[in-house]
Amino acid sequence: MKSLFDTVSRSCSKTVTNVYSTSFSLATKMLAPSIRQDIYNIYGFVRLADEIVDSFHDYQKEQLFHDFEIEMYKAIEQKISLNPILNSFQETVHKYDIPEHLYGAFMDSMRMDLHKSQYTSIEEFKQYIYGSADVVGLMCLKVFVKGNDRKYEELKNSAMSLGSAFQKVNFLRDLKADYEDLSRSYFPHIDLSKLDEVSKTKIIKEIENDFMAGLEGITHLPVEAKFGVYTAYIYYKKLLQKLKRIPSLEIRNRRVRVPNYEKAGLLAKSYLSYRLNLI
Repeated sequence: MKSLFDTVSRSCSKTVTNVYSTSFSLATKMLAPSIRQDIYNIYGFVRLADEIVDSFHDYQKEQLFHDFEIEMYKAIEQKISLNPILNSFQETVHKYDIPEHLYGAFMDSMRMDLHKSQYTSIEEFKQYIYGSADVVGLMCLKVFVKGNDRKYEELKNSAMSLGSAFQKVNFLRDLKADYEDLSRSYFPHIDLSKLDEVSKTKIIKEIENDFMAGLEGITHLPVEAKFGVYTAYIYYKKLLQKLKRIPSLEIRNRRVRVPNYEKAGLLAKSYLSYRLNLI
């Protein structure tokens, strides 16, 4: 029975989320059960594509990515895939009518990472951020609003801002690995080999503006999604605060983290704010 395979597929997407990102996994657990699995399905899909371009250096990454993309479109067209991650993703795509231009833009940005190492213009950077982060937020928003197109349009810009903020925090946190291991430089007009406090402050100010716009949208999310998204927001804000306090030279030399005991404290704080209706 296909229903059994669908159950296995969903379990695979959940496992990918739990193994690859404890922070995102924690936030997803704070979503209502009615939408939780679909967010696992989206994360599993984007994580696999990202792993191809970021991690499989001893293999033919371009061919692997090409094959993965073809299988993705086939899965969505045929409503089944023997790849359990793609099988669960297509289920969510059809359930919430996620448009092709969203997951297509995501794949376009991932393809850029196969060859492109520097983003020298603001337009290039915006295009990459849109495809790698904003559309992920929009796919999740499709789930959060459960097909309510009016609500989706109302919250669309805020969801994109929040996705941008999360991605830019990741860029700043992973600066050492991106620059030294993958030879990538995402922030335009900034020499990451000579990152100074002025450049770091400029980046952080941009991220803070994205967070402000994102928070406005969180306050208007359906109750099923609000606590989970706010938990992710609180975590990334904490990470940004740590990056803000650390000298630019240190950011270039190590990956900044939020320890598990701090994550527990942030969870308690976000739950209190949620229960007191402060968000």
